[in-house]
Amino acid sequence: MKNRCPAIFLVVSSVVVLVVVVYADVKKGYYHPAELGSVRQAAPGELSPDSNYQVSAYLVPGTDLVPGDGSQEVGIYCNACHSTSYITMQPPLPAATWEAEVNKMKGTFGAAIPDDSTKKIILYLQAHYTTENRKP
Repeated sequence: MKNRCPAIFLVVSSVVVLVVVVYADVKKGYYHPAELGSVRQAAPGELSPDSNYQVSAYLVPGTDLVPGDGSQEVGIYCNACHSTSYITMQPPLPAATWEAEVNKMKGTFGAAIPDDSTKKIILYLQAHYTTENRKP
């Protein structure tokens, strides 16, 4: 009897493990090795060609820019890549730094800003956000 106990335990535990593995495969779904790494998704619903669909208006964040000549250009061109809060949260910068920043955005980062608007943006930032005219 003592020799049979380990054998019975081994058989019973093997059956339990087999049942658990089979149950897990049934419960989760069986995946073939060729399908590993792929994600199964439900088929998209059919769209009716005569239906009307609505999309809400694009939210434009409110600007907290100082009013002045060039603020509209800043709101249009700078807001295309980042919030205008990036401008207002900067510490007061020297005029040359603002010019370098705008030129960096245009040249290095590829901001599509026309030349006349670039000048207006630089003049606006120099007039309102420099160390001379803005206190931290």
